[in-house]
Amino acid sequence: MRRLVLCTAFGFLIGVANARDLGQWEATDPEVRQWYQALMQPDNPAVSCCGEADAYWADSFEVDGDKYVAIITDTRPDIPLRRKHIDVGTKIVVPNHKLKYDQSNPTGHGIIFLSRGDYVYCYVAPGGV
Repeated sequence: MRRLVLCTAFGFLIGVANARDLGQWEATDPEVRQWYQALMQPDNPAVSCCGEADAYWADSFEVDGDKYVAIITDTRPDIPLRRKHIDVGTKIVVPNHKLKYDQSNPTGHGIIFLSRGDYVYCYVAPGGV
């Protein structure tokens, strides 16, 4: 049991540690950059949603009962953003406690923030510019 708890805690820390800024801000509008950097997780307002290396456009979504499902629509190249590839059309269930709706969104896109292990940091719905 102790080993299970330690492995679970270690896995969580690895997911959080993958949030990073690796220089991908250079080509971003300063207003949008500031928005990304100030965006905090709705269930943990002391922790960032992360940045562009964790952000994918998800302009489409579905509601399945009480579940919100974000659909990846991001066709930007992954290498300049230093992120792993996720195919357009991939559906990701967003936990209700990760829905971010208390701030405007200057990007014009729905955005889902994911760890390399596909842990959802935040989801900001499209619109609200």
